[in-house]
Amino acid sequence: MGSQSWGTNLYKWMVKSDEKEEAERYSVARNFLRLISAQFLTNTGDAIVNPKVTLPWLLQSVGAPAFLVGWLVPIRESGSLLPQLFIASALRRLSIRKWFWVLGSVIQALSLLLMAVVASFLEGFAAGISIVLLLACFSLARGLNSVASKDILGKTIPKSERGQVTGLSASAAGLVTIALGLLMALSYAYDWQTASYFVWGLVAGAILWLLSALIFSRVEEPKSEQESSDFSVLGSFAQLSLLKSDKAFRHFVITRACFLGTALAAPYYVLLAGQRIGDSIWVLAMFMLISGLAGLVSGPLWGRFSDSSSRKVLIWASSLGAATSIMVFVIAQLIPEALANFWLLPGLYFLLTVFHQGIRVGRKTYLVDMAEGNQRTSYVAVGNTAIGLILLLFSLIGLLSAVMSFASLIFIYALLTLVGVVMAIRLPDVSKD
Repeated sequence: MGSQSWGTNLYKWMVKSDEKEEAERYSVARNFLRLISAQFLTNTGDAIVNPKVTLPWLLQSVGAPAFLVGWLVPIRESGSLLPQLFIASALRRLSIRKWFWVLGSVIQALSLLLMAVVASFLEGFAAGISIVLLLACFSLARGLNSVASKDILGKTIPKSERGQVTGLSASAAGLVTIALGLLMALSYAYDWQTASYFVWGLVAGAILWLLSALIFSRVEEPKSEQESSDFSVLGSFAQLSLLKSDKAFRHFVITRACFLGTALAAPYYVLLAGQRIGDSIWVLAMFMLISGLAGLVSGPLWGRFSDSSSRKVLIWASSLGAATSIMVFVIAQLIPEALANFWLLPGLYFLLTVFHQGIRVGRKTYLVDMAEGNQRTSYVAVGNTAIGLILLLFSLIGLLSAVMSFASLIFIYALLTLVGVVMAIRLPDVSKD
């Protein structure tokens, strides 16, 4: 009873919630804290296996060919999104679904341990291609977590508190990113960028995923309605018909696709800073610290705002994110020398990251709130599969960097985000029962 009281008091301190019966409050508090703890651990592991920062360094440290670096981000991001149609189809045939999440975390832990073995005993192309293949396995396992987590969040946490779970998790991820930025700065100062340095990082990441699996296995999940039909590939693809038949869901997916503009613009802020300020690793470390700080301070605020109206969060965050990128473009055209100021681009990147965090928290909360039961599972899977394909398509805009400036690309992504703003204004409000 003492531990229950401690957990409930912590929950009441962290969360703005509606009044509940005592038994319900205990159950929600336990699940809330377990979900937050598990997501914090996986966010920490994600920071260690960052395809934009740590994995390129790992490939470099084992002497892998440079062309393999270009495969990291597409495999990491799209690899977890594209197979979710099949994952959701299998998930709907289970009444207790947390074990899908646990399985995904265990597979990710094993993938990291095998990466550590590869980095210890192989070199060159053999090491590089092995790490890329293990990253593909890791990414596929993330798809299990993605589908199951939103389903379980909707089943175990009341609608008025789901945004706060996502927001607090984002804040914890920000804290981890700050730590990673500091570690990057230290690695530059003390020349820690060796294979053994990354091996121990991978082992630490694997331990974090195993701990998260243990914590998540204790989530008290109510049973779901099971589908009785047998699993089939054609049946999985049939879910895509939701994009045609469900107008509200189709509108949300198109809106979310347009909001990719803020995510895709972010790397060009860093590249532009490399041109104007310098391309030393300490500049990258500074941007990592800024990104972490933005997530740390803004996540809980966006979470509470999303529980009030996730639609309004999407509108405000995307509008301000687009405005920030337009400001970068205007400055680059009118007073380009200002971008060499040490504080300007990092400050604008901080704002972009704050607003992108709002989009992430808002769209996750909106998706969980707009459906129940197996329909929510289908929404998550179809939406993520569609976004995985669209992400690959929108990434091709980056090829224009051969003929356009980084500031111009940022402007194109801002225009894409503004289209999303117009779409978001027309979304129905789903945050209230």
